[in-house]
Amino acid sequence: MDGKVCYVCGKENLSKKEIGLTKKLLSKNAKIYYCLGCLAEYLEVDTEFLIEKVEEFKAQGCDLF
Repeated sequence: MDGKVCYVCGKENLSKKEIGLTKKLLSKNAKIYYCLGCLAEYLEVDTEFLIEKVEEFKAQGCDLF
């Protein structure tokens, strides 16, 4: 997963959570990725909401995380 960079702010080495959330919430075929903060801003939610969603998706067995 190395080399993924946030499309908005340029943050490097995005985490598996950040990449997984981009794919889960925007497009599983995403070619651009968002860090947690930029994704929250893009979706107009707070970062805590996204972190909770990651835990929900994990509990459902989603393999993106």
